[in-house]
Parts: sequence; C-alpha cells; structure tokens
Amino acid sequence: MPHSTRPVVSFSASADILIIGQAPGSKVHASGIPWDDASGDRLREWTGLTKGQMYDPGQVALVPMGFCYPGKASGGDKPPRPECAPQWHGRVLEVLPEDRLTLLVGAYAQTHYLPQTRKMSMTERVRSFDQFLPDFLPLPHPAWRSTIWMRKNPWFESDVLPTLQKLIAQRIR
Repeated sequence: MPHSTRPVVSFSASADILIIGQAPGSKVHASGIPWDDASGDRLREWTGLTKGQMYDPGQVALVPMGFCYPGKASGGDKPPRPECAPQWHGRVLEVLPEDRLTLLVGAYAQTHYLPQTRKMSMTERVRSFDQFLPDFLPLPHPAWRSTIWMRKNPWFESDVLPTLQKLIAQRIR
C-alpha cells in the first residue's frame, strides 16, 4: 500500500446494528475514527443516530469492506482491497448478535452480501429495500454525490429514510 496500514473498525458482541461501508477515506485514515467525515455526518442524519450512539460499539458495529484506506484514484478513492472482507468479516460477524440489522452502505457491501442482486444497480437495490428486511437494508454511499442522487430519487427520503429511522430507533438503547 502506498501509505501506512491503519485498520479502522469498531464493534462489540452486543452491537445489534451493523453498518458495513466501503473503506476508510483519507480523513478517517488520519483520525482512526470510522465515518469521521462529511459522509459520516450525512449517514448519522439519515439514521437518526447521534455521534454518541454511532460511536458506542456496544450498540453499533462499524465495519468497512476494506479495513484500511486504499489510496486515491482518479475521481475519488480506490475500491476497497478485495482480500479484507473474505479474511475478516466472518470473524467479526461471529462475535455479533445473530438478530441484527445490517446497513449495506454502497455497492461494494451490497454486491458482497446480496450476491443474488449483482445484476441490479445500486439504485434498484435501494429502491427494493423492503425485499431484504429484516436482516439487510441497502443504502447509497452518503458521499457528497448522494445529494445529486437523492434529487433524482425523491422516493429515498419519503420511503426509505422513515423506515430506516424507525428500525434504528427500535434497536438503539
């Protein structure tokens, strides 16, 4: 890797909300705190979680597809390293409660955990969110580009976000 290796993950055996994202960005790599950037702010807004709730590993597990910052590419960051999820996710999931809500944030998490949907677009997966409940809820990545995506897909705010916030509220202590 062109920079230091710094895995960024947070979880405990009592977390019954699991957020699986892509990979840490450069700001998160620098801070070592998952979702410690504008995308994290937007994700908290979508979920209704406070910072205290989101960063309480006893309530919320924060697990990326790639545990370390993959570096820059043209147009953004490189994709998550492909060896991370197969090597580490099973070990993390063994520790978490079986009855959990898993938010699949972005296409990488969705295609990994919903392989039957590989031919669907991320938008189609998110629009069909209720097909994957109660175990999974697919979401777009909350990067700045999601504001453009949300304008094109107003059903996300009217249909998906209220369900997401209700499910989170049922599980948060």
